[in-house]
Amino acid sequence: MGLVTVYTAFNSADAQLVRSRLDAAGIQAVVSDEIAAHVMEGYSLAAGGIRIQVPEEQADAAKTLIADLELPDADDETS
Repeated sequence: MGLVTVYTAFNSADAQLVRSRLDAAGIQAVVSDEIAAHVMEGYSLAAGGIRIQVPEEQADAAKTLIADLELPDADDETS
């Protein structure tokens, strides 16, 4: 059973929001690279973000749930 990245966030708040919504739906979610993003300034952007991962067999359900979430776009952070 491997993990699949289903969402990438560029800040901890978005990553934890997605993780908690997946957990609430019964999908085991893991947040990867979050601590490194806090420790090293600019790491999140340089490394491609904070990854939310789920078991392979739950990936399709997770992607469907994430698609239905109203998440802010990276471009909308100025509003």
